[in-house]
Amino acid sequence: MEENLKKVALHDAHVKLRAKMVPFAGYQMPLRYSSDIEEHLAVRQGVGVFDVSHMGEFFIRGPKALNLVQRVTSNDATKLFDGKAQYSYLPNEEGGVVDDLLIYRLGEEEYMLVVNASNIEKDWKWIEHYNTESVEMENASERISLLAVQGPKATDTLQSITDVNLSEMKFYTFQQGSIGGVDDVIISATGYTGAGGFELYVANDQAEKLWNAIFEAGESFDIKPIGLGARDTLRLEMGYCLYGNDIDDATCPIEAGLGWVTKFNKEFTNSVFLQGRKESGGDNRLIGLVMVDRGIPRAGYELFNDQDEKIGRVTSGSQSPSLQKGIGLGYVEKAQAKPGSTIYVGVRNRRLKAEIMKPPFVTPTTN
Repeated sequence: MEENLKKVALHDAHVKLRAKMVPFAGYQMPLRYSSDIEEHLAVRQGVGVFDVSHMGEFFIRGPKALNLVQRVTSNDATKLFDGKAQYSYLPNEEGGVVDDLLIYRLGEEEYMLVVNASNIEKDWKWIEHYNTESVEMENASERISLLAVQGPKATDTLQSITDVNLSEMKFYTFQQGSIGGVDDVIISATGYTGAGGFELYVANDQAEKLWNAIFEAGESFDIKPIGLGARDTLRLEMGYCLYGNDIDDATCPIEAGLGWVTKFNKEFTNSVFLQGRKESGGDNRLIGLVMVDRGIPRAGYELFNDQDEKIGRVTSGSQSPSLQKGIGLGYVEKAQAKPGSTIYVGVRNRRLKAEIMKPPFVTPTTN
């Protein structure tokens, strides 16, 4: 029911901007302010701001905090240092993925885990289940807002309102500092767009002040607010997985191409099974595809080889505003996954021609 949906701290600001608000992961969220294409291109070419405050933030603290993080996540958190973040996932015990997430090392005994909005409760219970050493856990999701300032002009926009040297920050590093007159903001050189930029974690009661400061600073760069619609096409052009589409509880992370964040120099949930899958390669592969024929490969469409044999299905798909072609992600049998191969998308009773391509589909921009 819509009346039961939560509101982010900046809800009124989005309504004032006449955003189209939609239910998403239990929240009312801005889908778009103008058009998905206009907002997408604003991020690729200039700078845009996403309110993604529906995301979840957990703090893990204490002498055994690292032990817990290592136990429940696939990547090797011992490689982190203060001010460093990493991409990882929570494996389940059946060979699938509970969620994918970011891990921030705030201190030797303090970590922040950033999880998907639709999985906050599930992830919390999952991690809590493995917390056998009484590690302090805090679910701070309700008190933190998250603004993603993305695009090739993001650094120029934000540098004018902070003393933190943004141009020296490497990808997947962060600093805590003052920005836009707001103290204690986590300024993170991360994003879900491939367009460069930063993600800013701020207390709810300071979110509007920071939002206004960002837009004032970006006025000369024609900064725009960006909704969830463009966020999806931007991440798809990079080939980034979306939980619930490209990975889920039943998806093998090795088949999803997440072997690079699956480290077997430690024990973690289901690590023995996953190591076997990594050695065998699994049965399927997540592939990127670009349409040759006119059409859009929608999630759920079946994929066929040139013998008209069904070999897989599409998990994400859209029209690429940058390429002006249909693009998608999907799973096919391992033997059919060679880049450059022709593949066919089943659209009603037709077979539309596409080419397998290793993402990203567009060249990423770095800070």
